[in-house]
Amino acid sequence: MLIANRGEIAVRVITTLRRLGLWSIAVYSDADVDAVHARLADEAVRIGPAPAAASYLSIAHIMSAADRTHADACHPGYGFLAESADFARACAEAGITFIGPPASAIDAMGDKITAKAIVAAAGVAVVPGGGAAGMSDAELADVAVSVGLPVMLKPSAGGGGKGMHVVNAVSELASSIATARRESASAFGDSALLVERYIPHPRHIEVQVFADAHGNVVHLGERECSLQRRHQKVIEEAPSALLTPVQRDRMGAAAVAAARSVGYVGAGTVEFIVPGDNADSFSFMEMNTRLQVEHPVTEMITGLDLVELQIAVADGQQLPFTQDEIGFDGHAVEARIYAEDPAHDFLPSAGILGVVDLPGGDGVRVDSGVESGATVGVDYDPMLAKVIAYGADRATALRRVDAALARTSILGVHTNIGLLRALLVDSDVRSGHLDTGLIESRLESLGDQAIPAVVPIVAALLDRLGREPGGAVVDPFDIPSGFRVGGPSTEAIAVEIDRQRYDVQIRGRAASASVCGSGGEFVAASIARDGDRVTVRVGDRVVRLRCFVAPDASVWLGLSGRSWRVGRVKRDAPRASGAGASTRADLRSPMPGTVTVVHADVGAAVRTGDPIVVVEAMKMEHVLAAPFDGVIADLPAQQGDRVALDALLATVEAGS
Repeated sequence: MLIANRGEIAVRVITTLRRLGLWSIAVYSDADVDAVHARLADEAVRIGPAPAAASYLSIAHIMSAADRTHADACHPGYGFLAESADFARACAEAGITFIGPPASAIDAMGDKITAKAIVAAAGVAVVPGGGAAGMSDAELADVAVSVGLPVMLKPSAGGGGKGMHVVNAVSELASSIATARRESASAFGDSALLVERYIPHPRHIEVQVFADAHGNVVHLGERECSLQRRHQKVIEEAPSALLTPVQRDRMGAAAVAAARSVGYVGAGTVEFIVPGDNADSFSFMEMNTRLQVEHPVTEMITGLDLVELQIAVADGQQLPFTQDEIGFDGHAVEARIYAEDPAHDFLPSAGILGVVDLPGGDGVRVDSGVESGATVGVDYDPMLAKVIAYGADRATALRRVDAALARTSILGVHTNIGLLRALLVDSDVRSGHLDTGLIESRLESLGDQAIPAVVPIVAALLDRLGREPGGAVVDPFDIPSGFRVGGPSTEAIAVEIDRQRYDVQIRGRAASASVCGSGGEFVAASIARDGDRVTVRVGDRVVRLRCFVAPDASVWLGLSGRSWRVGRVKRDAPRASGAGASTRADLRSPMPGTVTVVHADVGAAVRTGDPIVVVEAMKMEHVLAAPFDGVIADLPAQQGDRVALDALLATVEAGS
């Protein structure tokens, strides 16, 4: 079986194939030569350069790999070609079993516009909206106005939160439609959009369905997916804390009806939107004709292997159970770990993973496709791992997944683990009062995660430790002990942690020092490092951290699941006094990525907030805008350029 995907889903499929005694064939791009999935499979084949369009999204390259390896079947995973009817047809024409629904069902449900019409005809309530393939931007804007603002723009050809934008005013329509089209084309190879009425404070609940080729269709319960950021799921659970058994049966029956309406075969997910906490008023949003990222929570409460079921159904077998024979036991919660920086607008983060230490324990499962030494680039989705926990009840599952995240260490890129842990202890999350806007409405409080006072002290002590001579025999006058005639001196060290400055004063050697953090008093301290493990004593507290020195000489520190990048270290450098307002601003790339749009030219006048350059990374766009009224003095950025973090893209000078 060839797996037409990468990362954790490829590893997930390989795991089941090994248990079933089936030969696994991985595919990889030039960016994934040393990736875990390529090494774990029984066989691996190169399919092209790093950009997805030339590798994982290329049907010709995937089919060539299947032909060269004499593959009998192909599993598409999720994302990339998983919902491509053309890919399903190409497999059928080549005599390869496609582990998914027939192309006709993908055509029907893969286009959200068509899907809504089909399920509505089957008696399932749908969200009001409109749109059609080939519509111009102006026609889409007219549909939005007729539906009534606010509206949601959604890619017709895919999901996963990419390309989705809420539009609140007519003045925002043109720019939002253009951005949504670019993101949709980048992620799915199709820029067609759907317009739906935006429902405030909704819950997002989806139902897992399974159908075989013999007419049997069942549901495997629901998953609560309301905790989202920018329409991308972050934490999912099964079952939903909202539904009663009667409501679960009704929603499950609607999902089964939707699957039957297109002659569905295989695993699929029917997604519903619930206004507020009124589960009786659910409406169909879309059907994902593939396995979902969050399928592990369903596996945990049903005891089923959904990949194994997919393979059995694709092989022509009947489902081994009826609806009445499916049982649900306990509760499961999944947390997605992303390479992104919550403290800076969730920008994608790229780099080398110096430390990847993922948790285990009772009721804990981790699905991941990364390991220590792996490179996180900008060409693919930023998800690094999924941590899933099971418990006899919801409270236990929530507690276990939080504890597992606290034991997780990922250093070398920023991650959202701190945000995940803050969410898991939020009072509304704990009580089950959720909606898709909860994270956005709490970003200030959820993101207000002060750096522990010990972290700057560790950074300063590590700097001191790195400057001390090692070995058994040293010249005592070479040791920065702080001794001076008249008493010990103090060394002032300024460290930059995640772009914030912290001042630390140190007396003595790193192994026997006294330190003073910002505004504090001197206390005894010591530090010892053993590889990537650091033990520090500050006063009567002993803390154990993880440490990684990146190729750019920055130091990453990790504690309780969170991580911080130590950038610049300045010694005996007093804090600079305030300065006047700048009349010149350099706009630098906030992330490694690709320049997709350049809105102006050198010499052009700009007003505050005018977009100048758009950078895309990991299928997300970031707009760099003019910080004040002025003129573009320099514009190194060109459309199509691949740029590094902090690369100069434009310079604006005040004036006219």
